[in-house]
Amino acid sequence: MKRLFRWAIDKEKERKVEVLQKVNLFNGLRRNLLMKLLVDLIEKEYPSGEVIFAEGDIGKALYIILDGSVTITKRCGDDETVLAELRSGEYFGELALIDHMPRYASARTSGKTTLLIMYRSYFDDLTQRSNTISSRILLNLVGLLSAYIRQKNEENR
Repeated sequence: MKRLFRWAIDKEKERKVEVLQKVNLFNGLRRNLLMKLLVDLIEKEYPSGEVIFAEGDIGKALYIILDGSVTITKRCGDDETVLAELRSGEYFGELALIDHMPRYASARTSGKTTLLIMYRSYFDDLTQRSNTISSRILLNLVGLLSAYIRQKNEENR
């Protein structure tokens, strides 16, 4: 019986690692490093319609969607504009890993949703103890920021 239970746990861990492999911020990390990373991520379930964070809140974490979906919205006067609809394997809030600035937009669940959360404090600790993981994430963040800047420059032309 213990063996059957262990198999079920390992299968769930395997599924989570497969989700992490879809996350661009973790590109270049081998499977064993993703398993190591997974151990310290916080898993949290949210009901439908739950606000994960509001526009203007100080960013504290990166969120990875394990199951469910999240809508990212921005206030425009009295209206809200939908910026993105995110699903399993997608992430948001990544800039909170590198700065303490207010959130640009709000994030709300679009149904029952399970997230994996990497708090900035954990990432800061990770930079001290695992150069391989943290340097890869930082390089991927730099690439992402570069893409944001290029996109903005194209929009302003």
